[in-house]
Amino acid sequence: MKKLVLGIGNPILSDDGVGFRVIDALQPLLPPGDITLTSSDVSGLALLDYVVDFDEVIIVDAIQTVNGKPGDIYVLETGDLRTSKHTISPHDVDLQTALEIGRILKMKIPDRIKILAIEIPEVSEFSEELSAPVKESVPIAARMVVDMLSMGKEKDDG
Repeated sequence: MKKLVLGIGNPILSDDGVGFRVIDALQPLLPPGDITLTSSDVSGLALLDYVVDFDEVIIVDAIQTVNGKPGDIYVLETGDLRTSKHTISPHDVDLQTALEIGRILKMKIPDRIKILAIEIPEVSEFSEELSAPVKESVPIAARMVVDMLSMGKEKDDG
């Protein structure tokens, strides 16, 4: 079973780079070659290039919610995300829309996609450093990804 953990964001916009940091934290926790770990600043339809042909994908990204506290961690399904009704460009579609387009185009889109989202306070500050509460969430999020992958393995074995 081919598995991917994809950290997305922008590593020079402070907390928006948290997906990259979680991927870095995962490197020593997972056996080499067993699971593909990748970081990227892509979004929209370009995400399809990363997830196609995998059986299971975990996407790690920053999120901003109305009542969230910086460093809070959420595990979401693609159905939990709102679909964009308007977009400026077809390249700027949201994840759910991109996956649906991939399925319409008969691409091999994974059935199992989870999103591990880490609450961040803002995304407009140029810095390669994470804020303290977001930085503290990185090892917790990495351990959660390992647990999520282990649960997927148990389902495969059972």
